[in-house]
Amino acid sequence: MITMQYSFTLPADYDMSIIDRRIRDKGPLLDGFPNLGFKAYLSARKGEFGSHDNLYAPFYLWQTPQGASDFLCGPGFETLTDAFGWPQVRTWIVWQAEISPDIAPARFATRDILQTEAYTPLADIRRAESAATEADLATGGALASISGFEPTSWTRVRFRLWREIPKIGEHTQTYRVGHLSLP
Repeated sequence: MITMQYSFTLPADYDMSIIDRRIRDKGPLLDGFPNLGFKAYLSARKGEFGSHDNLYAPFYLWQTPQGASDFLCGPGFETLTDAFGWPQVRTWIVWQAEISPDIAPARFATRDILQTEAYTPLADIRRAESAATEADLATGGALASISGFEPTSWTRVRFRLWREIPKIGEHTQTYRVGHLSLP
């Protein structure tokens, strides 16, 4: 499994109802896409939940890299880039993904990107991240919890989907979930 996210930073005075409408109209088009674990159509408004910018930032969980490749090479992504430009697409190898069967009511998402200290034993970090991911679903109230690793920039991602807005950390990016495409 891999995760993927791209983000478009929009002007401070951007009418975010345009993004809401885009999500409402285009979101269902990816429902049932082959090899998709889920796609969370995410947005953030400047000043809300500590966001510094207006953002449109979908997050994907892919069952196989082929699914991500098929999407990126397909007409939906081409339409997106025609409208918003060519984004940097970040990807992470999934260490642990815990998904509740009751994921559909997710209304909020949080994402943390953490730097990995050089020469830290990765197996130890993976074990700790995997345990935290499992605990988020079992006791923390998350509807989905994913941890992943990217070895080019030595970053880790913690992504969570929530029914209610959780306590937010200082460096956590929080989003509203406008639509959730499922397999």
